[in-house]
Amino acid sequence: MANNSVLNDEPKIVKTDDGSKDGQNKCPKCGSTDISLNSKTGLLRCNFCRHEFEPEKVQGLETDISKLQGEIMGSGTQDIVQDTKNIMTLKCSSCGAEVVIDTSESTQARCHWCRNTLSINQQIPNGAIPDVVLPFKLTKSEAKAQIESFVGKRKFFANPKFKEEFTTENIMGVYFPYMVVDVNSHASFFGRGEHQVRVYNRGNRENTRTYYDADLYEVERDFDLTIEGLTVESSSDKLNRNSNKTNNIINAIMPFDIENSVKYNANYLRGYTSEKRDINVEQLKPLVDSQSKDIARFAANETLKQYDRGVSWSSERLDVKGRQWKTAYLPVWLYSYKEKKGENGLLHYVAVNARTKETIGSVPVHMPKLIGVSCLVELLGVFAMIFASDFKYNWLFLLIGIIYFFAMYFRYRNSNARHHHEIETKKTIYNLRKSDRLIKHEIGLTNPRIVGANNTRIKG
Repeated sequence: MANNSVLNDEPKIVKTDDGSKDGQNKCPKCGSTDISLNSKTGLLRCNFCRHEFEPEKVQGLETDISKLQGEIMGSGTQDIVQDTKNIMTLKCSSCGAEVVIDTSESTQARCHWCRNTLSINQQIPNGAIPDVVLPFKLTKSEAKAQIESFVGKRKFFANPKFKEEFTTENIMGVYFPYMVVDVNSHASFFGRGEHQVRVYNRGNRENTRTYYDADLYEVERDFDLTIEGLTVESSSDKLNRNSNKTNNIINAIMPFDIENSVKYNANYLRGYTSEKRDINVEQLKPLVDSQSKDIARFAANETLKQYDRGVSWSSERLDVKGRQWKTAYLPVWLYSYKEKKGENGLLHYVAVNARTKETIGSVPVHMPKLIGVSCLVELLGVFAMIFASDFKYNWLFLLIGIIYFFAMYFRYRNSNARHHHEIETKKTIYNLRKSDRLIKHEIGLTNPRIVGANNTRIKG
């Protein structure tokens, strides 16, 4: 798909941290900085006077995506300064004490004299502090129940050592860094589609073949498209699907309810850990472009219901009129387990979306047991094939053991799990123009789908 972007001018930077001198809220009632999140209500709570108050929404970013023009970036998306040291000295705004913090491990600290919360909103490299944060909604006990239920359903083939060592007492609440992108675009598609009008068989009982009759159309779709809240990981460790970590689990628990995110505030991190963003916008643009095209392609599918044999696009084009970037901290409850295997071992995760309860994980498999049971299932398949000798396709019973093995393996490991950005990302079509012109009636087709069908392909 071609992508002719009109974003040639310098991006507009929106200071999302305006008014955040110290990166935190003070209690509007008593002025205390000892603030924490009440996950049950979603409100900030003063731990001194117990007053609860609404979190602040970020200002300055475009909320009507259809009005986006050019490149707009929150101040938290600016390139990270690589040569800034991790060890920093922060001066307490309350008592004047100087506190040393390692920013590679934490993005907030407490003064050890007056207990004032110190923020590093301005001191650490650009981009390490997000524009917005989505507060935790699930409590630790709720997350533990989700993880225990997920693992409990996968105990039969689980590694015995894992079952022995499994405990949810060590789960952690983590804010992971993401890049959230809004896109205002125009999409154009041109190709051919087929609508099935008849299906029938020819031949004798010993040699039967299925044929299809279909109407072939020339198809064109042209529409404006807004994409809201396209979310991609901005940690290189999570984007890298390497061999010793099941990082796809973090991707698979999306989407988040981004629309409920609020202005970044260091108080949200109290009691949780966080990771810093280490990828810049330029590095993420190819992935965002590819996923935007996927979303446009699937948006077009909503107007192609009649083409049950698929569509073969010969021309695909997405013109970006405006795009808005903001960095976000999104909440995840995380259980991890290091499987001792080989030199490095495999790091398994069970993750819970701390907003929606979506739970995906990887459980280490006890391969000897899975192979043994699969062999038994295969043996049953052989017996079934023998007793069903009159069945034309009785050889299919020989696949039962193999199918069982892979079905169980993927159920436990979820190595193919992913966020379906092409259908789960919020999008809106408007100014739709459709053209469907009948070309000819085709008979005797042997393929159940149109040749070259590509309207459901995914690249991002």
